Amino acid sequence: MTLFELSEVPRDLVPRYNVAPSEAVPAVRAAAGGGREWVRLRWGLVPSWARAATGGHKVGYKMINARAETAARRPAFRTPLARRRCLLPADGFYEWHRTGSGPATPYFIHRRDGRPMAFGGIWERWRGEGETIESCAILTTAANAAVAAIHDRMPVLVEPRDFARWLDPAVADVPAALLAPAPEADLALHPVGPAVNRPGNDAPDLVRPA
Repeated sequence: MTLFELSEVPRDLVPRYNVAPSEAVPAVRAAAGGGREWVRLRWGLVPSWARAATGGHKVGYKMINARAETAARRPAFRTPLARRRCLLPADGFYEWHRTGSGPATPYFIHRRDGRPMAFGGIWERWRGEGETIESCAILTTAANAAVAAIHDRMPVLVEPRDFARWLDPAVADVPAALLAPAPEADLALHPVGPAVNRPGNDAPDLVRPA
């Protein structure tokens, strides 16, 4: 993984084409001893202070995304944003667009040059009775002009030149420029088939133009 400056990639890493909340996703974060490490985090952030008696880690099902504009003020996101940021590698993401009363049409959004994306994420560690869960949320920002045609939000995309600053836990205040929408010219999108609407479907055909 030259792009992320990782010396080792898990042998059991396999391509995914349809990831649902609560599933494990690959992530890159700062390692405790320095450098970077590749880990799996559950998608849906579980606050460290969540109590098992009031639902415990189930609260994470509702926290798959964090708005970049307000994350620093949200109790669940404030500390992870300042100290525990991560990168979530992906080839693209889906958004749905509805016109009229018919079903929403899914779109696959990807880099025009074919390079991988790196979503800006935050992660947290929750400990319960005999259980530890490391989870994450994707930071979102206002959509650029290309994505705004189908949806008003999009993931924060971190460029390789900013990886070191993004992952550095000593940088508590994230520059606003890193949370801005990606340039419109960088992205391309196309409609895909309705099979992506079913979480159990996971195959290369899902990202092909409908």
